[in-house]
Amino acid sequence: MEGQLDSSRPSSIISELCDTEEDWPFPVWQNGTLSPCFNHIICGSLVHALTAVLSACYLSVLRLSPPLPSLPVGWIFRSVAALLLVFVFITDLGLVLVLHQQDFYLNILADGCGVIAWLVHFGAILSLQRSVYRRTRGPPFFVILAILPVPNIVFTLITYIQHGSHFSNEHLLQLGRFVLSVTRAALILLYFLAFIFPCYTSQRETLLVNTDDGAPLIVPEPAGGEMVAEDGCSCLSRFLYLWLNFQLRLGQRGELERPCDVLQLPQRLRTKAVIQRFSRCWIQCLNNRVPRTLEGNQQDGLYSEIQPEELSEEMSHHEVRLFRVLHKAFGPRYYLLGVLKLMASLLAFAGPLLLSWLVGFMETEGAPLSRGVWCAVGLFSSTFLAAFFRNVFVFEASKVALEARAAVVSTIYAKALRVSSSALARFTTGEVVNYMSTDTDRLVNFFNSFHEVWSLPFQFILALYLLYLQVGVAFLGGLGVALLLVPLNKVLAARILENNKHMLTHKDNRVKLMTEVLFGVRVLKFYNWEQHIAEKITQSREKELSHLKALKYLDAVCVYTWAALPVVISILTFITYVLLGNSLTAAKVFTTLALVGMLILPLNAFPWVLNGTLEAKVSLDRIQLFLSLHDQDFSAYYSQVSPEDPLTAIQLTQACFSWKKPDPQSNSEVEDISPTGSLYLHNLNLSVKKGSLFVVVGKVGCGKSSLLAGITGELNRVGGIVHVQGREEGFGLVAQEPWIQHATLRDNILFGKDFDSGFYQAVLEACALTADLNILPNGDQTEVGENGVTLSGGQKSRLALARAVYMDKDIYLLDDPLAAVDADVAHHLMEKCILGILRNKTRILCTHRIEFVEKADMVMLMDSGTVVKTGTPQEVLSLVKDVPTGSTNESKAKEKDGADQEEELTNEPVSEEGLRTIGEEQKQMGRLAWTVYKSYWKAVGGCMAVSVLLSLLLMQGSKNVSDWWLSHWISNLKANGSELMSLTASPLSALVLLSADTLVFPLPVRDSFGNMSSELKFYMTVYGSLAVANTVFTAARAFLFAYGAIHAATVIHRRLLDSVLKATVTFFDTTPLGRVLNRFSSDIYSIDDSLPFVLNILLANVFGLLGMLVVMSYGLPWVLLPLVPLGVLYYQTQRYYRHSSRELKRLCSLTLSPVYSHFSETLSGLATVRASGHAARFEEENETRLDQNQRCVFISNAAMQWLDIRLQMIGVTVVTGISIIAVIQHQIRSIDPGMVGLALSYALSITNLLSGLIFSFAQTEMQLVSVERTEEYSTCIPLEPQHGKATVPASWPEHGRVEFDAAVLAYRPGLPNALDGVSFMVMPGERVGIIGRTGSGKSTLFLALFRMVELKQGCILLDGEDISQVGLSQLRSKLAIIPQDPFLFSSSVRENLDPCGHHLEHQLLDALEQCHLGDVVRRIGGLDAPVGERGKSLSVGQRQLLCLARALLTEANVLCIDEATASVDHKTDMLLQKTIRERFKHKTVLTIAHRLNTIMDSDRVLVMHAGKVVEFDSPSALRKKEIQYFRNFYMEETND
Repeated sequence: MEGQLDSSRPSSIISELCDTEEDWPFPVWQNGTLSPCFNHIICGSLVHALTAVLSACYLSVLRLSPPLPSLPVGWIFRSVAALLLVFVFITDLGLVLVLHQQDFYLNILADGCGVIAWLVHFGAILSLQRSVYRRTRGPPFFVILAILPVPNIVFTLITYIQHGSHFSNEHLLQLGRFVLSVTRAALILLYFLAFIFPCYTSQRETLLVNTDDGAPLIVPEPAGGEMVAEDGCSCLSRFLYLWLNFQLRLGQRGELERPCDVLQLPQRLRTKAVIQRFSRCWIQCLNNRVPRTLEGNQQDGLYSEIQPEELSEEMSHHEVRLFRVLHKAFGPRYYLLGVLKLMASLLAFAGPLLLSWLVGFMETEGAPLSRGVWCAVGLFSSTFLAAFFRNVFVFEASKVALEARAAVVSTIYAKALRVSSSALARFTTGEVVNYMSTDTDRLVNFFNSFHEVWSLPFQFILALYLLYLQVGVAFLGGLGVALLLVPLNKVLAARILENNKHMLTHKDNRVKLMTEVLFGVRVLKFYNWEQHIAEKITQSREKELSHLKALKYLDAVCVYTWAALPVVISILTFITYVLLGNSLTAAKVFTTLALVGMLILPLNAFPWVLNGTLEAKVSLDRIQLFLSLHDQDFSAYYSQVSPEDPLTAIQLTQACFSWKKPDPQSNSEVEDISPTGSLYLHNLNLSVKKGSLFVVVGKVGCGKSSLLAGITGELNRVGGIVHVQGREEGFGLVAQEPWIQHATLRDNILFGKDFDSGFYQAVLEACALTADLNILPNGDQTEVGENGVTLSGGQKSRLALARAVYMDKDIYLLDDPLAAVDADVAHHLMEKCILGILRNKTRILCTHRIEFVEKADMVMLMDSGTVVKTGTPQEVLSLVKDVPTGSTNESKAKEKDGADQEEELTNEPVSEEGLRTIGEEQKQMGRLAWTVYKSYWKAVGGCMAVSVLLSLLLMQGSKNVSDWWLSHWISNLKANGSELMSLTASPLSALVLLSADTLVFPLPVRDSFGNMSSELKFYMTVYGSLAVANTVFTAARAFLFAYGAIHAATVIHRRLLDSVLKATVTFFDTTPLGRVLNRFSSDIYSIDDSLPFVLNILLANVFGLLGMLVVMSYGLPWVLLPLVPLGVLYYQTQRYYRHSSRELKRLCSLTLSPVYSHFSETLSGLATVRASGHAARFEEENETRLDQNQRCVFISNAAMQWLDIRLQMIGVTVVTGISIIAVIQHQIRSIDPGMVGLALSYALSITNLLSGLIFSFAQTEMQLVSVERTEEYSTCIPLEPQHGKATVPASWPEHGRVEFDAAVLAYRPGLPNALDGVSFMVMPGERVGIIGRTGSGKSTLFLALFRMVELKQGCILLDGEDISQVGLSQLRSKLAIIPQDPFLFSSSVRENLDPCGHHLEHQLLDALEQCHLGDVVRRIGGLDAPVGERGKSLSVGQRQLLCLARALLTEANVLCIDEATASVDHKTDMLLQKTIRERFKHKTVLTIAHRLNTIMDSDRVLVMHAGKVVEFDSPSALRKKEIQYFRNFYMEETND
C-alpha cells in the first residue's frame, strides 16, 4: 500500500517522466546548459499550451461578409509557416517513437503539445484572415507567441551540438531530428518576418475589382454606428468580460446618463432576430398541431410572410401552448447549459474533500511536504474551475432568459393587436399590461431557477454520500430532522402560493382603482371625494397587506427552519457519532461541517426554487389564457362577394351586430359586461356610394358609434352581410373620444407616414390647427403629453381629425368630430375639411349638429339600434323632431356618443420647461442619498430596526461560538490523550454500527460511556446549549424582520397615497399617469416584497462575513497579511462596479416605463390603430422600445458577472493563501489543526459570501431606488394648502353671491396669464351663461373658484368671504359642478352617484329619472349594476347625464356647469335645461356653453376673451350692443 502511495507522489511521477533521480526529480541546469527536463516541460510544453489557449480565443472571431478586401502577403506566409510547423512536429513525433530513447515520454509530451498548439494557431490565422483583422497584422501578442518557443529551439540545438556523435552516419534518425529542429527555427523566423512586413497589396487593383462587381469600397464595421457588446470579442475577453471595461469606465466617469450610452445588444439577442426565430418555432408547433394547414408557409417559416388573418384564425382554433414554443425555441441551448451547472456542482464538492486531506496532513506529524502542497494546489484549481464554470453558466442562462422575455413580450403585444374586441372586453387595460409586466417577469425568472430544480437534489444526494463516507450512519440523525421538515415545507409552500395568489388579486384591484383615481383626479377634487377615495384604497391595501403579512410570516418560518438547520444537523450528527462510540478528529469535524454547509444550500434554496417554479406556472397559465382568446377574423367577417353596383363603397344587408360574442358555448360571465337585455344593432340595411357624404343622426345611445365599430370590424357580426370596398387599405377613423399619442403634434398627425410639406400644411389649414400651432411654444414640435393632456378638448378632437385626413384613405368614418368645437370652428371644419379636402372620399359622419345635415348626400336616422329612415336630408330632417321620447337606449358597452369638450382644464400654452417635465422622467444620479436609508429606517421604526440588528448579531455570534467550541473540544480531546479514543478500538462498536437494532445499545458500550461521560457531557451540553441559543436568536431575527418589513410597507404606501391625493392639479398636468402609477404598482411591490427579501440576505451576509473574518483571524493570524491587500482590492472593485450598476439599474427602470406606457396607449387606441392598418408599425415601435430596455438589462447582467468573476478570483486567492499558510506553519510545527480546519472550512465559503455581499448590496441599493422614488412623491411634490385661516358657519354660503375682484391667474410661472384682471359679480340666485372662444379662460374661472389653481393676484369672494382663507375641503364641499369630462368609476351606479352614502335610494332614483336615465339604469340592472371600466357600459352622452344626476343630489347654493350637454342630442338637451331650471330655481348657476340656445334664457351672459371679461349683460341687451363679441356668436349660430 505504502509503495503504491509512493509511486503516485508527484516527485516520483516527474522523475519517471524526466528519467531523473527521485531525490532531485526536476533539475533546472545540467552539464552547463538547461536540463532537457526543464527545457521540454517549461520552455516547450508549457509555452505551446499557452500558444494553444491564446490562439483558441480567436477561433470564433466575427467574420466579415463578402466581398472581402485583398489579403496581405504576410498572412499567407504566416499560415504556411504554421501549417509546416504542424508537419515538422508530427514527423519528429514519428522519429521519437521509432528511436524510443531515455527521454521518450518527455519528447512525446513536448511534440504532442507542439502539434496541438500550431494546429490551433493555424485555425486562428484562417479565422482572422476572414475578419476585421484582414487588413492588419492581427493581434499584436501573436508576435510574442512566435518568439516564445525560441529558447526551447536554442537549447535543443545546443544539446545536439554538445553530443557531436549525433552527426555520424550511424545515427541518421538523430540527424533527422536535428534537421527538423533547424527547420523549426527557420519557420519561426519566416513567421516573424511575415508579421513584421505584412506586404499589403496595393489598393488600386482592389478598386478595379470593385468597379467591376459594384462592391462597396469600404467594408463596413459590423458594429454599425454604436459599439456592440460581446460580438467579435476574443475568448479571453469573453471569459473576463474585458469588452465591458469601456462601459464601466463611462459609469465611473458619470457618463452613463442616457439609454444611448449603453452598448448595443449582440446580434443574436436583438428583438427582431429573437422574434423571427420564435415565430418560426410557433409556426412549426402550429403545423404539428394542424398538419393540413399552412403547409405552403412552412418553407419560408416567417411570421411576417403568412397572412395575419390566416395565422390568427389558426391560432385561435388550434391553440398552441406557449410552453411548447418556448421549449422548441430555447430548450436545446438552455438544456446544454446544464452540463456547465453539473461541472460546477461537482467541483464544489472537491473543496471539502481536499480540506479533509489537508487537515489530515496537518494532524500527521512528519507528513511529507509534497502532500500538503498537492492539497493546496488541488484547492486552488478546484475553486478556480468551479468559479469559472458557474460564472459562464449564470451569464449564458441570463442571455436565454432575455431572449425568452423579448419573445413573450412581443407575442403578448402582437396578440393584443389581433384579438377581437369582445374577447378583450373581459380584461381591463391594467390586467393586460400586467401580463406583459409581472407575469412575463415571473415566467422569465423561471429560466434562472430551472437548472436548480435538478441540480439541488443532485447536490443533496452527493453531499449525503460524502457525509456517509465521513461519519458513517451517524449522519442519519441529522438527516432525520431535515427530512421531517419536508412535509412542513410542502404545507408552507402551498400556503405561500395561496396567499400570493390572493395578494396579487388585491394588488390588481388596488392598482386598478388607483388608475381610475388618477384618470379622474380633477373630478375627485371638484367633488371633494379625496377622503372617501383614500379610505377605499386603504381598505383595498389592508386586504393586500393581510395576505402580505401571512406571506412574510410564512417566509419567516421558512427562513427560521433553514437557518437553524445546519446547527441542528451538525449537533445531532456529532452527538450520534460519539454515542456510537467513535472519536471525533479535526479532519472529520471540519469536513463534516463543510459538507453540512453544502447540504443546507440545496435544502435552503429548494423552497424558493419550488416557489419560483409554481409562480412561473401560474403566470404561464395566465398568459396562455390571454393568448387563447379569439382573434379578429376579417375573412369571415366581411363578405368577399362584391355588390352589383361597382360604385358602392360600403354595403350592409340585414346586418346584426353585438358587442358580445354570439357563441352559445362561451362562458356567460365572460360575455356579459352589463347583465340583462343589452341592446344590439339589428337589421341594418345601408349602402354608401363612393365619394359621397353619408350622415347618421339619432339621439344619445341609439347606436351611431356602434355602427362605425361594426363597419371597422370591432363588433361581432351576428347575422347579415357586410361588404367594404378596399378594406385592406384601412379606414380614416376619428373616434368620438379622441385618442392622442404621447408624442409631438407633428408625429401625431403624420402617424408614421412620410412628411409631405404641402399636404401637411393643407391638412393643418383644413382642420383649423394653424392658429393653435402659432400659440404653442414649439409649434408642431410641442409634446402633447399623455393622452393629449396639454391640449383642450377641441384641440384634441381636431388633432385626431388631422391625423385621419393625413392618412389619405378612401373611406372616412367620423364620429361626431364637430361636438367639441365652437360654432365657427365647426363651420370651418365642415366646409374646409369634410366638404373640402375630403370631398372625393367616402365619408360617414355621425353628428348631433342638425344644422350641417342638409349638406349630406344621404342621411340615416337611427333609434334603439336600428334604422328608422334613410333618405335625402329633407326627408329625414322632418322626422328628427318627431322621434319618440321613450327610453334613451344604449348600445352595448361601447357606444360613445359625444365629444370630449371645448377646453380641458389645462387649456394653456405649455412652457418649454413644462414640456420637458412631461417628456422625460428625471433620473436621479450617483449614490443613493442617506435620506433614503434614513426614511426606510424610520418607516421600519427605530426600535424595531435596532432589535433586528441585535438579533442578527446574537444569531451570528452564537453560530461562530458553537463552531469555535467544537474546535476547542477537538484540541482538548487530542491533548488529553488516547483513553478518550479507546472506544474506537472496541470491536463491539463496529457491531453496533451494523446491527439491525442500532437504537438498542449493547451493555458494554453503555457502561464505558457511563464511565467517561462527565467531560464529554460537559462539552456536549455546552455545544447543545449554544445550538439552542442560536435557533432562538434565528427565530427572533426572522419574525422581527418580517414585522419590520410589513410596518415599513404600510407606512410608505400611506404617506405616498396621502401626498398624491393632496397634490396640485398642475402636478397631474405635467406628470404622465404611468409615472405616478409606477410608484403605486412596481415601486410599492418592490417595497412590499423584493426589498425585504434582498435586505434580509444582505444583513445575513454582512454579519456572516464579519463572523468569518473574526474566526479566521483568530485561528490563523497570518491570514491577515494577504487579507489586507485583498480587502482593498475588493473594495476598489466593488466601488468601480457600483458606479455603473446603479446607473444601469436606473436606466433599466427608465427604459421600462416606455414599453408599458406604449402598450397601454396602444390598448386605449386599439380601434384607431387597427382601423387605419398601422398594427405592423406599432409592433415595430414596441420592438424598438423593448430593445432599448433589453440593452440596459443585458449590460446590467454582464456587469454583475464581470464583478462576480473578479470576486471569485479574490475568493480563490484567500483559500489558496490560507492553505499555503497552513502548510508553512505545519512545517515550522506551530499549528492547531482544529483552528486551521475551522478557518479553512469558513474560507471555502468566502467566495460565495463576498459575491453574495456585493450582489445583495447592489440589489438592495437597486430596490431602495423604489424607496427613493416613492419618497420623492411623498415629500417633493407641490401640495394643495389644506387648512384655511378663516372659520365659516356650516350653512355658508347661504346666498350664493360670487364676486371676482381683479383676479389674475397663470397656470405655471413663466406662462401667460390665463385670467388677466377678471372682475365681475354674480348676485344670489342668478343664472349666468359664460361664452368665449377656445382658450379665452372660461374653464379657468371654475378652476379658480374651486381653487384648483391658486390666484397670482386679486381675490374671489363667496358671500363676502375670501375663498383663499377657507379650508379647501370645506370650500369644495359647498360648491357643485358638472365637469365637461364625464368621469365615472368602474363601480356601481349607486357608488358613482353617491360614493359617501349620504342619500336614500328613492332620492337617487328620482335624480336618475329627472336626467332621463331611469330606463337605462333599470335595464342594466338597477342602482347596484356595474358601469364598466370608466363607465364603458354607458355612452358618452349617458355618462354626462349621470354626472348631472350627481349634481342634482348636492345641496349646494352655487352650481357650475361646464358644457354638460355637449354630447347629447337637442331634444334631451332641452329636457335637461328644463330640469336644471326647476331644480336650481333659487340657486346661483354658472354655465359654460358652446351652443347659445343653452344659455339664452340666462339672466346674464359673461363673454370672455383672452383672459378678460369683455361683455357682461342680459342676452337681449348684448344683442343690441355696439361691441360685437356676443352678436358675432349669435349670428354664427343662427346663420348656421
